[in-house]
Amino acid sequence: MNDILHAKDAIRELLADYCFRLDGYELAELGRLFTPTGQWISRNGRAQGPDGIASFMRQLVPAPGPGTRRKHFTTNIIIDVDGDSAGVRSNFLVVRDAPGGPAIAVAGTYRDRVVRLDGRWRFEQRELFHDIAGESGLNR
Repeated sequence: MNDILHAKDAIRELLADYCFRLDGYELAELGRLFTPTGQWISRNGRAQGPDGIASFMRQLVPAPGPGTRRKHFTTNIIIDVDGDSAGVRSNFLVVRDAPGGPAIAVAGTYRDRVVRLDGRWRFEQRELFHDIAGESGLNR
Protein backbone atom coordinates (compact mmCIF):
# COMPACT_ATOMS: atom_id res chain seq x y z
CA MET A 1 0.00 0.00 0.00
CA ASN A 2 2.81 2.43 0.84
CA ASP A 3 4.34 1.89 -2.62
CA ILE A 4 1.05 2.82 -4.29
CA LEU A 5 0.70 5.95 -2.15
CA HIS A 6 4.27 7.01 -2.97
CA ALA A 7 3.62 6.38 -6.66
CA LYS A 8 0.41 8.43 -6.61
CA ASP A 9 2.16 11.31 -4.87
CA ALA A 10 5.00 11.27 -7.42
CA ILE A 11 2.49 11.19 -10.29
CA ARG A 12 0.61 14.18 -8.83
CA GLU A 13 3.93 16.03 -8.73
CA LEU A 14 4.50 15.14 -12.40
CA LEU A 15 1.13 16.69 -13.26
CA ALA A 16 1.95 19.82 -11.26
CA ASP A 17 5.44 20.06 -12.78
CA TYR A 18 3.83 19.99 -16.25
CA CYS A 19 1.71 23.05 -15.33
CA PHE A 20 4.64 24.97 -13.83
CA ARG A 21 6.92 24.21 -16.81
CA LEU A 22 4.26 25.20 -19.33
CA ASP A 23 3.33 28.40 -17.48
CA GLY A 24 7.01 29.30 -17.07
CA TYR A 25 7.67 28.68 -20.79
CA GLU A 26 10.31 26.11 -19.79
CA LEU A 27 9.52 24.04 -22.85
CA ALA A 28 12.69 21.93 -23.04
CA GLU A 29 12.10 20.91 -19.42
CA LEU A 30 8.43 20.28 -20.22
CA GLY A 31 9.48 17.94 -23.03
CA ARG A 32 11.70 16.00 -20.64
CA LEU A 33 8.63 15.11 -18.57
CA PHE A 34 7.81 12.69 -21.42
CA THR A 35 9.42 9.36 -22.28
CA PRO A 36 11.59 9.16 -25.43
CA THR A 37 8.51 7.90 -27.32
CA GLY A 38 5.99 9.93 -25.32
CA GLN A 39 3.08 11.56 -27.14
CA TRP A 40 1.18 14.81 -26.59
CA ILE A 41 -2.22 14.83 -28.34
CA SER A 42 -4.94 17.48 -28.58
CA ARG A 43 -7.26 19.10 -31.09
CA ASN A 44 -4.40 21.54 -31.78
CA GLY A 45 -2.13 18.78 -33.04
CA ARG A 46 0.19 16.09 -31.80
CA ALA A 47 3.86 15.70 -31.06
CA GLN A 48 6.17 12.90 -30.02
CA GLY A 49 9.33 12.65 -27.95
CA PRO A 50 10.81 15.28 -25.63
CA ASP A 51 12.35 17.41 -28.41
CA GLY A 52 9.30 17.11 -30.67
CA ILE A 53 6.96 18.10 -27.85
CA ALA A 54 9.14 21.08 -26.85
CA SER A 55 9.33 22.24 -30.48
CA PHE A 56 5.58 21.89 -31.01
CA MET A 57 4.89 23.85 -27.82
CA ARG A 58 7.18 26.68 -29.01
CA GLN A 59 4.95 26.99 -32.09
CA LEU A 60 1.67 26.65 -30.19
CA VAL A 61 2.19 28.63 -27.00
CA PRO A 62 3.02 32.36 -27.25
CA ALA A 63 6.11 33.54 -25.38
CA PRO A 64 5.21 35.05 -22.02
CA GLY A 65 4.56 38.75 -21.86
CA PRO A 66 1.73 41.23 -21.41
CA GLY A 67 -1.48 39.72 -22.70
CA THR A 68 -0.07 36.21 -23.12
CA ARG A 69 0.40 35.03 -19.55
CA ARG A 70 -1.56 31.96 -18.49
CA LYS A 71 -1.93 29.62 -15.55
CA HIS A 72 -2.79 25.93 -15.84
CA PHE A 73 -4.61 24.15 -13.02
CA THR A 74 -5.15 20.39 -12.69
CA THR A 75 -7.75 18.94 -10.33
CA ASN A 76 -10.03 15.93 -9.73
CA ILE A 77 -7.09 13.57 -10.26
CA ILE A 78 -7.78 9.84 -10.39
CA ILE A 79 -4.75 7.54 -10.60
CA ASP A 80 -4.83 3.80 -11.24
CA VAL A 81 -1.34 2.44 -10.49
CA ASP A 82 -0.31 -0.92 -11.93
CA GLY A 83 3.34 -1.55 -11.03
CA ASP A 84 5.54 0.79 -13.05
CA SER A 85 2.69 2.25 -15.09
CA ALA A 86 -0.51 4.09 -14.34
CA GLY A 87 -3.59 5.48 -16.01
CA VAL A 88 -4.54 8.99 -14.92
CA ARG A 89 -7.68 11.06 -15.48
CA SER A 90 -7.95 14.67 -14.40
CA ASN A 91 -9.65 17.94 -15.20
CA PHE A 92 -7.80 21.07 -16.22
CA LEU A 93 -8.54 24.77 -16.35
CA VAL A 94 -6.47 27.42 -18.09
CA VAL A 95 -6.80 31.07 -17.06
CA ARG A 96 -5.20 33.68 -19.32
CA ASP A 97 -4.61 37.41 -19.53
CA ALA A 98 -7.37 39.24 -21.37
CA PRO A 99 -8.06 42.94 -21.96
CA GLY A 100 -10.85 42.96 -19.34
CA GLY A 101 -8.89 40.92 -16.79
CA PRO A 102 -8.34 37.19 -16.26
CA ALA A 103 -10.44 34.94 -18.50
CA ILE A 104 -10.99 31.21 -18.69
CA ALA A 105 -9.35 30.05 -21.90
CA VAL A 106 -10.35 26.39 -21.75
CA ALA A 107 -11.54 23.69 -19.38
CA GLY A 108 -11.18 20.04 -20.16
CA THR A 109 -9.97 16.58 -19.36
CA TYR A 110 -6.52 15.00 -19.44
CA ARG A 111 -6.21 11.28 -20.07
CA ASP A 112 -2.68 10.18 -19.34
CA ARG A 113 -0.61 7.06 -19.42
CA VAL A 114 2.49 7.42 -17.25
CA VAL A 115 5.40 5.07 -16.63
CA ARG A 116 8.25 4.89 -14.15
CA LEU A 117 11.63 5.03 -15.90
CA ASP A 118 14.86 4.99 -13.90
CA GLY A 119 12.87 5.71 -10.74
CA ARG A 120 11.03 8.76 -12.15
CA TRP A 121 7.50 9.00 -13.48
CA ARG A 122 7.11 10.28 -17.06
CA PHE A 123 4.26 10.76 -19.50
CA GLU A 124 4.00 8.03 -22.12
CA GLN A 125 0.90 9.72 -23.50
CA ARG A 126 -0.96 12.88 -22.55
CA GLU A 127 -4.23 13.44 -24.39
CA LEU A 128 -6.24 16.64 -23.92
CA PHE A 129 -9.96 16.96 -24.46
CA HIS A 130 -11.26 20.54 -24.62
CA ASP A 131 -14.68 20.18 -23.03
CA ILE A 132 -15.36 23.93 -22.74
CA ALA A 133 -13.31 26.23 -24.94
CA GLY A 134 -13.17 29.99 -24.94
CA GLU A 135 -10.60 32.25 -26.59
CA SER A 136 -7.43 30.27 -25.94
CA GLY A 137 -4.88 32.90 -26.92
CA LEU A 138 -2.77 30.22 -28.62
CA ASN A 139 -0.91 30.63 -31.91
CA ARG A 140 -3.62 28.74 -33.86
